[in-house]
Amino acid sequence: MNHFEFKDGVMHAEDVPLPQIAAEAGTPIYVYSAATIERHVRVFREALAGVDDPLIAFAVKSNPNAAVLATLARLGLGADVVSGGELRRALAAGIPAEKIVFSGVGKTAEEMALGLDEGIGQFNLESLEEAETLSEVASARGVTARVAFRVNPDVDAGTHSKISTGRADDKFGIAIDRAPDAYARVATLPGLDPVGVAVHIGSQLTDLAPSRAAFLRVGQLIATLRAAGHTILTADLGGGLGVPYNPAVPAPPTPAAYGAMVQDVTAGWNVRLIFEPGRVIVGNAGILLTRVIRVKAGKNDPFVVVDAGMNDLLRPSLYDAWHDIQAVAPQGEHFRANIVGPICETGDTFARTREMDQVVAGDLVAFMTAGAYGATMANTYNSRGLVPEAMVSEDRWAIVRDRQPIEALIAADRLPPWL
Repeated sequence: MNHFEFKDGVMHAEDVPLPQIAAEAGTPIYVYSAATIERHVRVFREALAGVDDPLIAFAVKSNPNAAVLATLARLGLGADVVSGGELRRALAAGIPAEKIVFSGVGKTAEEMALGLDEGIGQFNLESLEEAETLSEVASARGVTARVAFRVNPDVDAGTHSKISTGRADDKFGIAIDRAPDAYARVATLPGLDPVGVAVHIGSQLTDLAPSRAAFLRVGQLIATLRAAGHTILTADLGGGLGVPYNPAVPAPPTPAAYGAMVQDVTAGWNVRLIFEPGRVIVGNAGILLTRVIRVKAGKNDPFVVVDAGMNDLLRPSLYDAWHDIQAVAPQGEHFRANIVGPICETGDTFARTREMDQVVAGDLVAFMTAGAYGATMANTYNSRGLVPEAMVSEDRWAIVRDRQPIEALIAADRLPPWL
């Protein structure tokens, strides 16, 4: 469920008509619903009601906007970060350091030092080489880092290949069958306290079977590690639960179904479970609001050219991702069209031969379920400033990231002395 609904024939974000936001802030613009975010946190929590004191660490990479993070901090969530920048964002938004988990395959010594200095809750290590570096950084500071190894269970998540992370050839984690030796080695390194196990097999998961298989392997590993004398206190089960993008295909498993599976598999583990939801919290809490520039005749179907481009919403170009596309004030007629942006790339295509509301130049269009991996992946290709973001709460709305002016892009360049 989301709070983007039609009232008197016009799409609203909660109680704010989208044409009002477009008129005052311009397009394209991301619009987030605070009520939807809050509802999704509540639903995810309810799904884990049988889990003792879980840590829900929001995947900051999915949407790092300060207003989004501050909303989640107020609701008591932690953060899963994958860079020093994300760590700083989480802290600035009010997320306590002890609720932050630092994941990612390429942590630098400087990022490790930042995490140690701030006192974050856990580092998820991805290699022995990374463990050795963290040991050196922690020892130099005279502190001890709580760590877990991210293990790769060689499970195919059944999702898009570019967001699958748990297969043997994926870059993430260490092979699960090598984990006992890795923990034995880490136990000898100063400055490290191996307290947990972590796993994450992919994003936009639409079937619970791969997750179940991965978690079963993690449970076996925890038993093996304890038998070898290791104290395992946490198990990070990652994130990745999918959200419904295309209404014509079966919906992904619900958080309730996911929670029931987790409780069944992890019974008796005697650990604190950590979860890293991202998309399932913010995915359909956001839309990309754009305006039709013109409708151009095509050989077979017309092209609806909108002012949002692939630099604003990269997912369709990068992943062939589907977003439902709706007119903000539909007139009741439909047609088949190709929806494209103004970027000078054929890849700047949001949909082909899509049945949609008939629109004309000047109409507003909403790309639905764009709250995750939307603005966070935006870029300035074709010298287009970063897209702004707005948040709505009931009948109030505010800009939560300004539109980047082209002057700022130009001013960031520097000419060499010989020019």
